[in-house]
Amino acid sequence: MTKSPGMIVRLFAVLLATSQGLAAKPWNFLVLLSDDHRYDFMGFHEKAPGFLETPAFDRLAREGVHFANAFVTTSLCSPSRASILTGQYMRNHRVVDNQRAVPKGTRFFPEYLQASGYKTAYVGKWHMGHEEDDPRPGFDHWVSFPGQGVYMDPVFNINGKRKAFEGYMADRLTDQAIDYLESTAKSEKPFYLQVGYKSVHYPFQPAPRHKGRYGGKPIDYPETMARTEENYASQSRWLRERRYGIHGIDHMETGALDKDPVPSFDALYYDFTETVHGLDENIGRILARLDELGLAQNTFVLYLGDNGFSLGEHGFYDKRDAFETSIRIPMLARAPGLIRPKSRVDSMVLNVDIAPSLLELAKVSPPAEPRMDGRSFLPLLDGKTAKGWREHFVYEYHWEWNFPAQPTTFAIRTDRWKYIFYHGLWDRNGLYDLETDPHERHNLITVPAFREKALALRARLFDELEASGPLTLPVRRPRNDQYYDRKLRR
Repeated sequence: MTKSPGMIVRLFAVLLATSQGLAAKPWNFLVLLSDDHRYDFMGFHEKAPGFLETPAFDRLAREGVHFANAFVTTSLCSPSRASILTGQYMRNHRVVDNQRAVPKGTRFFPEYLQASGYKTAYVGKWHMGHEEDDPRPGFDHWVSFPGQGVYMDPVFNINGKRKAFEGYMADRLTDQAIDYLESTAKSEKPFYLQVGYKSVHYPFQPAPRHKGRYGGKPIDYPETMARTEENYASQSRWLRERRYGIHGIDHMETGALDKDPVPSFDALYYDFTETVHGLDENIGRILARLDELGLAQNTFVLYLGDNGFSLGEHGFYDKRDAFETSIRIPMLARAPGLIRPKSRVDSMVLNVDIAPSLLELAKVSPPAEPRMDGRSFLPLLDGKTAKGWREHFVYEYHWEWNFPAQPTTFAIRTDRWKYIFYHGLWDRNGLYDLETDPHERHNLITVPAFREKALALRARLFDELEASGPLTLPVRRPRNDQYYDRKLRR
């Protein structure tokens, strides 16, 4: 049938009105947060193990943007999670370790979304306040558990009532997230849902159905894992010593205190990859349900890790330090119509940038106080470097009494250089040229030719610390722990 000019005009008007209505509709937000997931352990990544299968992460990268240089400002669970939810550095939100509760008066950015009409929900690991699992401000719907939680048969606090579940933690959290999506799919209000997975937190535990999936696959051992003099000659002494203590691979080889069974490095590595695969599988379930519910087109999906993790680098299996494998995180986003498929952002993006970015996208202005330290990354989504974007960032870690092998650490990282300052009586700080030494094997801090570079970076580091927050950190009294008391009496 031939359409008349009048019919074409009316059809165009309908399409235009529909598109304008869709454009005016607020974004939903789905934030997926993992634990201890390395930046490069996603199947599409050029550095990923060749055998690793991550179809959900690959899908997000294919349909959205990969933030190829995403970092945390503190590489530890609780401080990083506080930075994500407040947009503040550790020295300002003051959640400095994994035991400390959130200070009174702290504001989480979902509170601002909630006040503007969003339905808000939190499902999963919270871990600020350690053993507390009670509902927190800013969330209409709450599902969580105490501390680190368990990998099998969890107990959830669901809106103030505890209920036991059977099965693998990631599976049960995904069930809860999908239940929430189904309950809110037809709501007139937009939603904010954050899902905090325990996976892939150490000690890694894959789902029983995935145990042994990658056993025997070839491992590309990191160059700095060997005990060679080249790997340690220029480094601070604590690096070599740490490999023989807690979170060190030689401690792993000889056994833990009291001869507790400790897995070999290869077993650790395979458990990690299998746990990553199970995490990806569950994220795939959520993405599929978004499609089925008709929510995918208007939901901004953000995936990230709360910190990185070393797998043998410098002889470590942990985070906390300021080396690349510790501070870099995986970060992906998808938003149809806003983010071009197969995009890549190379500018340095931080965990403190998430709060201002999502608030800007929601057209919600936070109050001037408490001030956020991050900035919106939305201008980067066109694939170009935004004018005046950051050229460096500051990293900070507060010494923990129960993990004494890692000193209090401040660092400044630029596109090329990294300067690390160890607070206290340590033999030397760190200076690394990331362009010529991406594995941070050669510390240049004692090389005369780089003295001026080190001094300039140190000055910039402390200038920024002074400008953006007080140079003081709260110290927590050690708890009365029989295990540690017994060790000290020996």
